Amino acid sequence: MRTVLARRYVRCMRAMRRATVPDLGTVLDAGIALVGIGLTAVAAWDRRLVGTAIVGPPWLLAVLPLLIGAPLAVRRRAPLLMWTVVWAGISLQALITRHPAGGPWLMFVLLVGSYSLAAHSSLRRALAGLAVAAPGAAIYILAGSGIVGGQSVAAPGAAIYILAGSGILGGQSHAASLFFAPEILACWLLGVFVRTRRQAASLAGRNAELERQAERAVAAERARIARELHDIVAHHLSVVVLQAAGARASGRPAAGALEKIEHSGRQALTEMRRLLGVLREPREEPGLTPQPGLGELAALAESVRAAGLPVHLAMDGDHATLPAAVDVSAYRIVQEALTNVLKHAGPAHAEVAIGCVAGAVTIEVTDDGAGIPAAGAQPGGQGLVGMRERVAIFGGELLAGPRPGGGFAVRARLPLGYGPS
Repeated sequence: MRTVLARRYVRCMRAMRRATVPDLGTVLDAGIALVGIGLTAVAAWDRRLVGTAIVGPPWLLAVLPLLIGAPLAVRRRAPLLMWTVVWAGISLQALITRHPAGGPWLMFVLLVGSYSLAAHSSLRRALAGLAVAAPGAAIYILAGSGIVGGQSVAAPGAAIYILAGSGILGGQSHAASLFFAPEILACWLLGVFVRTRRQAASLAGRNAELERQAERAVAAERARIARELHDIVAHHLSVVVLQAAGARASGRPAAGALEKIEHSGRQALTEMRRLLGVLREPREEPGLTPQPGLGELAALAESVRAAGLPVHLAMDGDHATLPAAVDVSAYRIVQEALTNVLKHAGPAHAEVAIGCVAGAVTIEVTDDGAGIPAAGAQPGGQGLVGMRERVAIFGGELLAGPRPGGGFAVRARLPLGYGPS
């Protein structure tokens, strides 16, 4: 629950940060839109301009800067919509006045718009934008030639900036109406190139992140296998060693002791084969035996008693419905704790208490022996390290250390939630 609330809080903070502190791209788009609105407004209302002024009724001159310049503010978020509205404004002015305007202001809007269309939308939408521009360009050309509107009317003193080739000014004509096509297409192709490079860089970054995730997954799996191998080998071999030492100390090998040694060795081999089977290719994976759980603690305690360590086991609560991962980890923690008692406590008694309360499994393993160092079973040992890793997976707690009155205690708590919070 705390994890979900924390994630929601982070998302809310990010949204508030975006709302209060706009990113650089948004500020840049707003600036470009203001330039487009300003250039269009100057061309619409400054009568001193020659050849670039926009003609038309006052209502059209008031609306046109918003239709042609303002859409540039959404050139990243909605490039196809931006491009469509710009061409709608150009076509509207040409149809109403039959004097299609031209000049640097128009070139600025069209070049920025064509680049943004290709750079910030998919290839399909970018091609759709070219299809949208086709009828608008046709209306622009036909209105200028007089075909649309019923008669040809030349704009007084008309002269259009022709930004093709050398960029020299020329008179307005039907051919000159096509002056913007090469520049628009060039900016569109530039946008396609930039978008392709951006996608390639994003794909490379994604692949690198996937490789890092794969490396982390491999490292985590290696650590998990190391824990399993340590728990299995350390426990069963400790039992075998102690039983063999007891048989040797008795002066003659007892059949019962040899049988217990054989049983522990077979268990170790079975577990080893199971783990090695997991490492095989999927097509070679054998049938896996069930993982041990708290239900097998009685058998574990019996094997430890057979090795010479008296163990008292107390289990409280219903453990039959525990999640499999928690069940296995709880068993392994008890197994490792008893193995450490066998190896390091000397003559001792062990107490194992398992409880299931308040949405968690509690584990307590104590002994009254000589105890082991708090840092671990031995230099380089993996026992307590493995227990801490198992507990950390579930966001639980582990306390391990010498008891004030002698002996050693391991106390663990495994929440039944979804991991660390």
